[in-house]
Amino acid sequence: MDGAFENKSTDNDGSDEIFISICDVNRKRYNSYIKLYNFNNNNIKMASTPESDDYHPIVILIDELKNDDIQLRLNSIRKLQSIAKALGPERTRSELIPYLQDSVLEDEDEVLVALAEELGKLTDFVGGNEHATCLLPPLQMLAGAEEVVVREKAVDALNKICSELSQSAFEDCFLPLLLNLSKADWFTSRTSACGLLTVAYPRASSEMKKNLRKTFSTLCHDDTPMVRRAAATHLGNFSKQIEKDAVKSEMLPLFTFLASDEQDSVRLLGVENCAIIGSMLSNEENIQHILPILKSSAQDKSWRVRYMVARLFKELCDSMGQEITKSELVGSFVKLLKDTEAEVRTEAAQRVTEVCALISKDMSVKNILPCVKDLVSDVSQHVRAALAQVIMGLCPIFGKDDTLQYLLELFLQLLKDDFPDVRLNIISKLDAVNKVIGIEMLSQSLLPAIVELAEDQQWRVRLAIIDYIPLLASQLGVEFFDEKLGNLCMTWLGDPVFSIREAATNNLKKLTEVFGVEWAKSNIIPKVLTLHSHPNYLYRMTTLFSIGVLSPVVGSDVIASSMIPLLTKMVTDKVPNIRFNVAKTFQIIIPLLDSTIVQSRVKPSLLKLLEDPDKDVKFYANQALQLC
Repeated sequence: MDGAFENKSTDNDGSDEIFISICDVNRKRYNSYIKLYNFNNNNIKMASTPESDDYHPIVILIDELKNDDIQLRLNSIRKLQSIAKALGPERTRSELIPYLQDSVLEDEDEVLVALAEELGKLTDFVGGNEHATCLLPPLQMLAGAEEVVVREKAVDALNKICSELSQSAFEDCFLPLLLNLSKADWFTSRTSACGLLTVAYPRASSEMKKNLRKTFSTLCHDDTPMVRRAAATHLGNFSKQIEKDAVKSEMLPLFTFLASDEQDSVRLLGVENCAIIGSMLSNEENIQHILPILKSSAQDKSWRVRYMVARLFKELCDSMGQEITKSELVGSFVKLLKDTEAEVRTEAAQRVTEVCALISKDMSVKNILPCVKDLVSDVSQHVRAALAQVIMGLCPIFGKDDTLQYLLELFLQLLKDDFPDVRLNIISKLDAVNKVIGIEMLSQSLLPAIVELAEDQQWRVRLAIIDYIPLLASQLGVEFFDEKLGNLCMTWLGDPVFSIREAATNNLKKLTEVFGVEWAKSNIIPKVLTLHSHPNYLYRMTTLFSIGVLSPVVGSDVIASSMIPLLTKMVTDKVPNIRFNVAKTFQIIIPLLDSTIVQSRVKPSLLKLLEDPDKDVKFYANQALQLC
């Protein structure tokens, strides 16, 4: 067999090395197939036992591990627990795990991700915690994979197994694995080591804890930015496991070092650590160690770092405390609200209400409000949309008088914004304004803008208005509603967008629940029923939808007196869609009616539909007749 891999080329143009590389790959594949052949032979012997019917699927699963179809290999990996259970703990440890380690670890990333997940679940199938160390070697190899997701899943599995190991197994097997990863030549293994330290540290001896802190320090100073980034990611959680004295003497210098890294991808991770480590220190220590880094990050030359500060500003304020927030951090927040990058302003705008809740109203009016006024007319629509999401939350903080004085004009400006998402965000939070300024002021100042939005070109804006109408109606009262908004509700029933018509019919039901059946009988039902003769079949369809929605609310008397005569007329509609929706509407109202009315007035119409030439009409008519 070796002769098949001999290099017969005599050229010196570099093809020798290429051919040798190909031969190496082929030799690895050949060895893998030999191992698989032996492994499958063992399982064929196992399958020849009296229980072969039970084991045959396991043989197939094992065989699929070498299939060219990645989906078959994935399916087999996902069933590793079944394979291991059939093999038993001893054979799983001695055959399956070594086979997976030798043959599958060069597979596609998708397969490796699944393998890492499944290996973390095999502890019980290899004989329990005392034998779980056999799972460490393949996971160590996966922890050094090139693909990030594979490494993350391997680290998760290793952390899970670490918590299950006995103390002796932890010291004899897991710690050496961690140290080996931290000293590996390839950076991928070193990044994985960063994720294992947090779990390993609490179980280590005092002497080993010193070693682990030194290892972490080495990783923080690694030449490769990816390793430093991984160290920065885990610095905060690792610090939580460490004694406070060690945090001050060892972790704070590392935190400072990473926060000033030349790579912005490392520095931005330091922002999150500001919040974590800051929560572990006193106010004086925060002012001395954390605050300078935080303020520096808020003015970092990289917008991504400033973005991270804006994103985590509430958490940073909580960790620093109210006094530091008022005296030091408000100024940094104002700079973020005025940042040159729209992404930073967007993230800062979303934190406006949260920050104002932490400081006094006077400070909010003096420092934050001028920035908010600028953001309302910001050149970026995303900034304005982000502000519209939260600006209503300022009403309870400012109170009624200051809301009317400072905020109402800003609300109106956002309600008239050109970008539909801005208008949507404002509309969805109108109830917060009503609770503060009252319905009278709301109706005088904001209602005209709301009515204007009811005819907005963007159907999503109209839909948002419809969803808000029942709440607004309950606050306005029936007289004011009939005068200002009643006609709007009928207009939406004929909207060209189906979602609007559907929402409008559901809206009628909610309004009936608010104002009562008598109001619906005199204000809604007559107007809805007149649409049954409209030339456009969509309007006639809306009549049917409205009957279906309103009938459970208005009661059997209204159904019998107003709705059944209308449905009887529409049985002969020229459009098949209308006729089979008549049958579907009958299905809704039949359970609500007396049996006498059903037999005398509903059944004849359904029998007529049953003779319809359209098969769909017949189908729904037959379904309705079964209810009769």
